[in-house]
Amino acid sequence: MKEETGDAEVAVVVRGLTKAYGGKAVVDDVSFTVHKGEFFGLLGPNGAGKTTTLEMIEGLRRPDGGSVSLLGLSPWPRNTSLLTRIGVQLQSSAFFERLTAREQLTTFGALYGADTDRTEELLALVGLTEQAETREDKLSGGQRQRLSIACALVHDPEILFLDEPTASLDPQARRNLWDVLRGIREQGKTIVYTTHYIEEAERLCDRIAILDGGGVIAMDTPTELISGLGRPTSMELPTSVIGPDDVRRLPGVEEVTEEDGRVSFRAADPGSLMQALTEKGIAGSLQIRAASLEDVFLELTGREYRS
Repeated sequence: MKEETGDAEVAVVVRGLTKAYGGKAVVDDVSFTVHKGEFFGLLGPNGAGKTTTLEMIEGLRRPDGGSVSLLGLSPWPRNTSLLTRIGVQLQSSAFFERLTAREQLTTFGALYGADTDRTEELLALVGLTEQAETREDKLSGGQRQRLSIACALVHDPEILFLDEPTASLDPQARRNLWDVLRGIREQGKTIVYTTHYIEEAERLCDRIAILDGGGVIAMDTPTELISGLGRPTSMELPTSVIGPDDVRRLPGVEEVTEEDGRVSFRAADPGSLMQALTEKGIAGSLQIRAASLEDVFLELTGREYRS
């Protein structure tokens, strides 16, 4: 597990963080550093300890052990001097009843004593300009999530904390929110967020800490995590054109596995394999797949169902 330090300014330093309930550790000796301007992800299956870790960093929950430095200050006991410097978006967003999107932002801004001139800018940033006069209870799920993030940004915080912001969104809404998060990152904000969507973490994050069982089991850039897996490029064919037993009889084929209607394998002699596939008339069905962050995730956390 690689932890970068260097001379860059840091936004968050977590050291030996622990939290237990009923004698069971849900966060167990978690340590990492987040640099200013970095998009840092906490990736893990359900129950890995992501939300509890984030809440302790935000100062919403008291740690049992370890320490957190947030912009050089301790967030616990509740540090009110940090409130205007951080933005927090929880899993369940709460809005003021019967207010429009614009009114929500204006009201949140007033609570922070923030400049309400940013309202139109924030609506544009999260793609809600056309919904500015729509009441929040009339917005779609994706639009509500984007409004929630805008409310967390209304006071122009230095760090934005997001807890599974794309949970329960349809694929289109999730991709739209990715664009919003990239736009926030381009403004120089530090982003710390949790997710269990592997592709999302791979696309968005500068670095990722993979959590499981309450602890950090791997941490690095997505590229380095994939490279460290040491898994060679594999080939795939649909079982509708050839079965796994027939694949095993092809020249130079190794490590044959079958899953989700596809046969995956490696080839010691790709030239001979391609010739054999061409003779069978199925070379056009061959797909070459490089290792991904999903492979890393499954290798580290296993494939069993998590409730």
